[in-house]
Amino acid sequence: MAIEVNGKTIATTAAGYLENYADWDEDVAQALAAIESIELTEKHWDVIKYLRSEYIDNGQNQPMERAVLKDMGKLWGTKPTSKDLYTLFPLAPTKQGTKIAGLPAVMRKGGY
Repeated sequence: MAIEVNGKTIATTAAGYLENYADWDEDVAQALAAIESIELTEKHWDVIKYLRSEYIDNGQNQPMERAVLKDMGKLWGTKPTSKDLYTLFPLAPTKQGTKIAGLPAVMRKGGY
């Protein structure tokens, strides 16, 4: 499977994850979000950039929902709830967010 972004073909897995996370950029994220029927807001971008940073800069860490909540709370200056994250990414924040962030699929079970 593949997606077309700005005239470039980007390879994806059958589940829609990028085969190579280095192919990702913000235009690719917009295309992946559109496939997921998500219109990206500033808070979406905060989560996406956080997930990418954790994966790329922190030993391919794919944080669980609790860690995302804690770190987004620090960034946003509020205490978000799981419901807040699921409002952003209805099909599981760490899984759907990871897909839009162009990262490999999360293989662990659960989100907390």
